[in-house]
Amino acid sequence: MGLQQHHDANTDSDQAACSGQWLRRLPLLSLVLLALSQLSGCLSLPEETQATAQQLSEQDIPCGEAQDVGPQLATVARPAPPMPAEQEGLWERLRKNFRLWGVSHPRIQAEIKRLQHSPAAFDVLISRAEPYLYHIVEQVEKRDMPAELALLPAVESGFRPFAYSPDGAAGLWQFMPATGGMLGLKQDWWYDGRRDLISATDAALEYLERLNTRLDGDWLHALAAYNAGGGTVRRAIRKAERQGKSTAFWDLDLPGETDRYVPRLLALAEIISDPGRYGLALPSLDNRPYFAQVASGGQIDLKIAADLAQVPVEDLLQLNPGFNRWSTHPQGPHHLLLPVDKAQHFADALAQLPQNERLRWQHHKIISGDVLGKIARRYGVSVKAIMQANQLADHRIRAGKTLLIPLSESVSLASASRKLGLPRSRVRYQVRRGDSLYKIARKFQVKVADLQRWNSVGRYIKPGQRLTVFVDPTRQTL
Repeated sequence: MGLQQHHDANTDSDQAACSGQWLRRLPLLSLVLLALSQLSGCLSLPEETQATAQQLSEQDIPCGEAQDVGPQLATVARPAPPMPAEQEGLWERLRKNFRLWGVSHPRIQAEIKRLQHSPAAFDVLISRAEPYLYHIVEQVEKRDMPAELALLPAVESGFRPFAYSPDGAAGLWQFMPATGGMLGLKQDWWYDGRRDLISATDAALEYLERLNTRLDGDWLHALAAYNAGGGTVRRAIRKAERQGKSTAFWDLDLPGETDRYVPRLLALAEIISDPGRYGLALPSLDNRPYFAQVASGGQIDLKIAADLAQVPVEDLLQLNPGFNRWSTHPQGPHHLLLPVDKAQHFADALAQLPQNERLRWQHHKIISGDVLGKIARRYGVSVKAIMQANQLADHRIRAGKTLLIPLSESVSLASASRKLGLPRSRVRYQVRRGDSLYKIARKFQVKVADLQRWNSVGRYIKPGQRLTVFVDPTRQTL
């Protein structure tokens, strides 16, 4: 029996038991209601008395709580009474829309214990979610999806927008290049839509909806497919059917990573449902937007944009991780995400900014003996940036000509992102058939010489060999 079926069956039995208790108490309740109706015109109970009466009523009638009916169902706390949306915290809003609860499994318990074992790491994870969670919850609700899905970036990337995997997945939602392209996420030298908070969230939820439909509405199967691929899950289901076995997620023959992936999400949701029960705490999160989208009116230097908004450039990058370079994309998107309280200030300041001050450039007259590498080092920018700015097809330049130098790149995103702990993430890559040092270096946008130095290897590598690669996530445009 599937998760929802278990939950529905348990709810039905609880509802029947609850109805029986109410019927037995009906005569007494009628007398109380009659007495209150006669007094209502001349007195009202003090607020403290009303609150006490409410508490006693809840203690007297515990039938709203799900009962422990066996190893497959966990005790579920009664939802709190609804409160006005403006007073409701984001965690309460999230809990109210959880749908995948009610399952207890050793794999879930193992993941809960893992999170309990590292409360400091749990705190860091939750703090990283703050800038993004409200927007994701909003989009999940608009699509009428289980609220647990809003927590999926915690499992995928640890809510790190610059997260990059050895296989090339990027962003909060960890899209592979091909999957991102299939879902319409633009990827080029300037911009990677897989890291764009709005575009990637839309694409991830669209993809999850497709998987859920393809897998007959089973959200646990859909989540497994998000990790392992739809084909992998379908094959596991068909194999179980041929063998006359259960096709529930917990019984499928899936990769080990996927076996841990779904329980990890459910464990996180279980902790958020009742953190005190597990000795953990959640920070208060307001149920209101963290950022606003503001038109940039064309290409703009990200450092200049940060100055106009009066925010640190690190904060700007955290909300706009899709931009690979020192400025927004020449062809768009022409908008930025900014903290809500800075959005109007940015718009007003931008309106006063002269068009020729949106980007910072330097004109360099080429002299005899100049080469692109030498010029790039002089101005603290990359050769590729100069080539892009001047539309050069190769490294050939001619004395007497003038180059446009994009000084904005000298305020490197890497320097700002060091404070975020982003650059040069250490990854382990397993060499595959057909790989070469050149191909791997190109894949991760590093130098062959660096690969050789990091791994103490010569010219040759072999399949199965593991290489260490220090990746700069801000430069990945696969």
